[in-house]
Amino acid sequence: MNTLLVAFDALLRVLRPTLFVLAVVVALVCLVDWLVRTRRLNPFGPVARFFRASISPLMAPVERRVVRSGGLPSSAPWWTLASVVLGGIVVLSLLGFLRGQLVSVTGAMSGGPSSIVWLLVSWTFAILRLALMVRVFSSFVRISPYSPWIRWSYVLSEPMLRPLRQIIPTLGMFDLTPIVAYLLLGVLESLIHSIA
Repeated sequence: MNTLLVAFDALLRVLRPTLFVLAVVVALVCLVDWLVRTRRLNPFGPVARFFRASISPLMAPVERRVVRSGGLPSSAPWWTLASVVLGGIVVLSLLGFLRGQLVSVTGAMSGGPSSIVWLLVSWTFAILRLALMVRVFSSFVRISPYSPWIRWSYVLSEPMLRPLRQIIPTLGMFDLTPIVAYLLLGVLESLIHSIA
């Protein structure tokens, strides 16, 4: 297990600067592409011809999505840059999360059965909290509850929220039950951890 942690740390040490350099290169490419698209550079010059021939086909999927959403095609480079930076942040965050879980599993396995139970309880409450957050977020951006990406959060959170809705009234159009359920999960988790 220790060698796996060392490998994870080595991967993160290499990946962080690599993703940073990639983001800087993409930022420079996106800046030049934006200058070409907005005609701040000569549209008939060699740089513009090179970008139209080689970079524009790479940006075409982003440009189509931006135009379908009602945006301008000239903003496609900035959306590309934002997606590359956000993708890098997500990859690093997921790898950091996996490393943390690996450390937790290693500690629980060396701590005996009670540590494993403690870890399983923590994971269960973390998944329930995540389901509540996904459900709230999906209601703000109006994603269908029947979407396969969101359905699991409704399945996990509805048994908690249904009884709370019978007790707690809504405030206008705001449903406070996810907030109350989130707080109750924290109290219940700390109570279970103090018993175990």
